[in-house]
Amino acid sequence: MIVRWGLAALPEVLRGRPAFLLATERWDAPVDVVGRWSELPTEREIGVGEAEVVLALGGGSTIDTAKRVSAETRLPLVSVPTTYSGSEWTQYFGVRDADRRMRGGGGGAHNEAIVYDVELTLGMPRNVSGGTALNALAHACEALYVKGRDPAADPVALEAARLISDALPRVLDDGSDRAARELLLRGAAGAGEALARSGLALAHAMAQALGGRYGLPHGALNAICLAPALRFNEAFLPAELLAGHAADRAEELAHLAGFTTLSAIGVPEEDLPELAATAVSRAGAQANPRPAVAYDVVALLS
Repeated sequence: MIVRWGLAALPEVLRGRPAFLLATERWDAPVDVVGRWSELPTEREIGVGEAEVVLALGGGSTIDTAKRVSAETRLPLVSVPTTYSGSEWTQYFGVRDADRRMRGGGGGAHNEAIVYDVELTLGMPRNVSGGTALNALAHACEALYVKGRDPAADPVALEAARLISDALPRVLDDGSDRAARELLLRGAAGAGEALARSGLALAHAMAQALGGRYGLPHGALNAICLAPALRFNEAFLPAELLAGHAADRAEELAHLAGFTTLSAIGVPEEDLPELAATAVSRAGAQANPRPAVAYDVVALLS
C-alpha cells in the first residue's frame, strides 16, 4: 500500500490517470476528475466512464462505496480519509441503503494508495471524532489477540493504541488542536494497518450486528462494545494492554466521547437475544480467541 501525507501528494499518487471521484457534496478533490458520485451511501450501480482510477474522499461509508466500485470495475482505488475509521486499509466493504441499514457486502477492492491530511479532520464534529477514533482503537486492540493475527504487526497496533489513548481526550476537549488531531490521525492509520494485517474479533462482530440492524454509526457501536469485549478476552490480552488497564481506559474514553449504553442510543433490550445470535455467527466472533455463544454476547451487551 502506498501511503502519503498531505493532499499535495495526490497528483503524484494519481500519476495523471483520469479519476472518478466518490465524495459527498461537502468535499472537493484538488485534482481534475472525469466524473463524480455524491449520493452516499448507496446500493445503486455506479458507472465510471473513462476513469482509470477510483478516488474516494470522505469517511468510512464513502470509502466502502468506493471499494465496491473498485471491486466491480477492477480499477485501482486511492482513498483520502476524512475520519479515523480505518476503512481505507481493507479490501472488504458493506453495502448500506439510504437509511444506513446493511444490505450486503463483499470484498476484492483494489486498494492502491492512501493520502492522509490532518487539515481534512479539523472540522470533524465531536461525536464523529470520538466514534471513529474509538473504532480505530478497537482495530488496534483486537489486532493484538485475534486468532491468526500477524505477530509482526503487534508493535504497530500497540503504538496506534497509545497514540489514540493519548490524543483523543485532547481532540475531544479542543477539536481545533491541530497537533492532537495529527497524533490521532497517525494512530488511526497505524490501527488501520494492524487491522489489515491481523483482522477483527468479537467487539467488531457485535458492532456490525447492531449497525446492520439499526443503521447506527459504526464508531459509536464500537465505542460501546470494545470495553466489554476486552474484559471477556482478558486472559488473551498482551501484557502491555493489561498493564494499561485497556478495558477501563476504553470505557473511560467512550464515556468521555458521550457513548455509554446501547439503550441510550436506541437499541431495545428485547432485541438483544436476536442480535447476539447474529453477532456470534460473524467472522469476527469466529476469530475471537475465547469462544462466545449468544448467551455470552447478551450479557456483554446488556
